[in-house]
Amino acid sequence: MWEEQQLKKAVRLPQGINVDTSLHKSRPMKIKFDPSVSLPPVNLEIVKKRLNTRITSLQDLHRAHQREHEKYTHDVESSKSTIQELERSSNAALNYKFYRSMKTYMESLIDCLNEKLLHINELESAMQMLLQQQAVTRLKHRQEDLKNESAYVQLLSRKNGKSAGDGLADDEKTKQLLEKSEARRTCRRQARESLGKSDHHEGMSSDDELSAAEKTDFQKNKGDILQESKKICEDVHADFCNIRNILLKFQQWRQKFPDTYYDAYISLCLPKLLSPLIRIQLIGWNPLEQNFIGLNEMPWFRAIEEFTDAKNMPQSKRNDDPDQTILPTIIEKTILPKITGFVEHVWDPLSTSQTVSLVQLCKNIFEEHSLSKNESSKAKEDLVNSIVSRMKKSIEEDVFIPLYPKNAVEDRISPQSKFQERQFWSAVKLLSNILLWDGIILEGTLHELGLGKLLNRYLLLILLNAPPGPDNVEKCNKVVACLPERWFKELKSGSTLPQLANFSQHLLQSAHTLYKNNCSDETRDLILLLVKVNALHVAEDFIEEYKLEHLKSIVGK
Repeated sequence: MWEEQQLKKAVRLPQGINVDTSLHKSRPMKIKFDPSVSLPPVNLEIVKKRLNTRITSLQDLHRAHQREHEKYTHDVESSKSTIQELERSSNAALNYKFYRSMKTYMESLIDCLNEKLLHINELESAMQMLLQQQAVTRLKHRQEDLKNESAYVQLLSRKNGKSAGDGLADDEKTKQLLEKSEARRTCRRQARESLGKSDHHEGMSSDDELSAAEKTDFQKNKGDILQESKKICEDVHADFCNIRNILLKFQQWRQKFPDTYYDAYISLCLPKLLSPLIRIQLIGWNPLEQNFIGLNEMPWFRAIEEFTDAKNMPQSKRNDDPDQTILPTIIEKTILPKITGFVEHVWDPLSTSQTVSLVQLCKNIFEEHSLSKNESSKAKEDLVNSIVSRMKKSIEEDVFIPLYPKNAVEDRISPQSKFQERQFWSAVKLLSNILLWDGIILEGTLHELGLGKLLNRYLLLILLNAPPGPDNVEKCNKVVACLPERWFKELKSGSTLPQLANFSQHLLQSAHTLYKNNCSDETRDLILLLVKVNALHVAEDFIEEYKLEHLKSIVGK
């Protein structure tokens, strides 16, 4: 068997002979070279040609593969674009849903506010009318007391100080009014003494006490209005009446889609949108009260501050964000008109407490909220004009300083002297209240009101008719204490303000009289007052005239 296998390997068997199939499959046949067969001639050109053909074929195959690769790459990019478009189409649906919800929310909010606006206006008017009636009642009481006492004292003067037997003193109503007025003064005097306040003069109190019945009625009506104001939004969801919740909706818009938020000019819409809700919170607000709630302590103010805080702004808008104007616009469009209403109808310029509160509020608003830089602000201009107009009216209607015979006034306990003193100090208080507006009202306007109309027309007349002495010096000292020091620091020359020329001459004449009467302390005080009002040339001439070397140091200061 082995031999047979070897023979089969060595000899090529012709066709038709049986060969073991398994052996044939397992062992490949070797082709035996037949030398008798002739081969085609081979040369370099044929080899080169065949190689070029092979190279061309491979290049074509490479280009085909490259085209196929590019096709696959394009298909991948196209698939990615399709995926992104599908994703964007999904975001567009979400964006559309958000904008649709904001549109529905805004329409519902505006409808709600329009429905409540009439009730808000009614309650605002009711509270304004209540405060105005209270102010009118106080003013009426004061004017009636002034009229009755003036008529009574005038009658006494005509009777040469004798008792008014069958005149106004016999009028029971007049006597009762005068007694009530004196009782109120006595109560205030006792209250000041209990508090240790000694630097006070009769007439410097506002004398605006209301009766117990009037106070009770006022508090009841005020409580009813405030109770009604709480019911305005009791049937409204917090998202439509709570300012913080409303601003949260817009804050979400600003964070998600800042471009469309700013393109919609939301900073111009929010002040008008929030105004009704802010007015609800301001129905019980009275800036003329002592210790009134400041604007920055109110919930709406804090909510808007948080909304406009730079930390909550998009990074691209933090340096120049229109939302920073929301708060100043609200103050200008909503707060200042309300304050103007208080000035025109409620404020009493003779009340120091009311004036101090109002001045402090205006300074805070103008300085902290950039309104002082906006000189074209119509609301600010209206407020300032209302303040000036109200002070002019007070000077014309509330100031009354009568002149009586010298012998009646020199008697410190006479009714004429007491009445004149009270009226003088009341006018001094008004002067002080007017000059508290320095820095808010134009300086020239204050010069005209305080110095031209009040000091030179009323106060100086009493000072000129009073005999020089400690009492006159004290009055002059109080007048100078009302004047802002800033007015005189800006004066470069040694002369005082033109409106103080007559007052300075009065100080000089009083100093001459007191020095001749050997009143050195009072003389020194008057020279010091001349220095304070910057009448340096007058003071220097007086010192040189009397060779008062020890007073030169005062002028040098």
